[in-house]
Amino acid sequence: MELDVASLWILIAAALVLMMTPALGIFYGGMTRSTGVVNMMLMSFSAAAITAVVWVLWGYSFSAGEPTIAGIVGNPISDFAMHNTEQADLLSAGFSGTFAMISVAIISGAIADRARFAPWLFFIPLWVTLVYAPVAFWVWGGGILSADGALGKIFGEAIDFAGGAVVHTNAGIAALVLALKLGQRHNFHDRPQPHNTPLVMLGAGLLWFGWFGFNAGAATTIEQAGLIWINTFAAPGAAILGWILVEKLRGERASSVGVASGLVAGLVAITPSCADLAPWAALLLGVLAGAGSAWAVNLKWKLGYDDSLDVVGVHLVSGIIGTLFLGFFALPTEESAGGLFYGGGLSQLVAQFVTLAVVMIFSAVMTWIIATVIGKFSPWRVSADIEIAGIDAAEHNDAGYQLATK
Repeated sequence: MELDVASLWILIAAALVLMMTPALGIFYGGMTRSTGVVNMMLMSFSAAAITAVVWVLWGYSFSAGEPTIAGIVGNPISDFAMHNTEQADLLSAGFSGTFAMISVAIISGAIADRARFAPWLFFIPLWVTLVYAPVAFWVWGGGILSADGALGKIFGEAIDFAGGAVVHTNAGIAALVLALKLGQRHNFHDRPQPHNTPLVMLGAGLLWFGWFGFNAGAATTIEQAGLIWINTFAAPGAAILGWILVEKLRGERASSVGVASGLVAGLVAITPSCADLAPWAALLLGVLAGAGSAWAVNLKWKLGYDDSLDVVGVHLVSGIIGTLFLGFFALPTEESAGGLFYGGGLSQLVAQFVTLAVVMIFSAVMTWIIATVIGKFSPWRVSADIEIAGIDAAEHNDAGYQLATK
């Protein structure tokens, strides 16, 4: 069979999304302390490595196999190690695996500078298997939240084109649970600052580049691809402006980290809605997401949870904003009457809300159980002395920067 244009695009899109996980490591690495940059990057690379193995062996089957147990999860036995996967389907299987990679990698930012590496290595396969894969199956694989699923039939099917609920809300609530589980860093109230803003900006730029594959990889027509591209282009730009506006209202100056974070907030928000919003609505969404996340990141100082690199404020908050926004502004289609402001009533908003609620509750409970069980065998926190000195030397016998000496 010859390689057609559609298959070629999936190949390219999958490569773009694969690049996003090390790009996230660069983004996170710049945001942490100089003595934790190696650890932060390795958390992303290990997420990619372990997820690749899990996805081939059983993860893909869990997320896309034949339904078992009333649509809760796919059958991992029927396609173990992809031995029954049609060669024509391997492309989409690989593409979906890159989403699993970055989903679990996102979580690592919430526990920077204080988590041991070994528990993280155990957490990756368990979370991908027991949390990410079932949620992906529920929404995208014909499970309980799909149109024919148990909850989908009652409340309607949510729109989640590229992962507002499956990826960002799922990972964001898991990040909050781990942050609470591990507790505050020793210098939390000093408000630690990023050690390398050029790395932060580079990582953010690479994420924006890769996100065009993330959002447009599943496009089925050139018209849909065009809409996705322009929305993925517009929303992050508007989100940066929304973030800067909040900084100005606080009496602060526009910051490089604020711009990078606003960019990511806009990308997160447009992820579920990229194929279902008019471009003007994508701009509005971007402003709301940028402003909303800029406001939300300061909640950790008031509420006392130590989300080190603002995973909750950016991914969870903007994931919720982007998913609910569809209930108001989703374009009408042959399958859907559209959002409230297009005359579709409240049905789409209800479907979006129910999907978010189910995903958040499930992810929070399962993440807590997984983290607790791991902690019984392998403690999560490094010692206070190691945390103060820096985690790279103790956990990896490595350093991000080697200073020249005579």
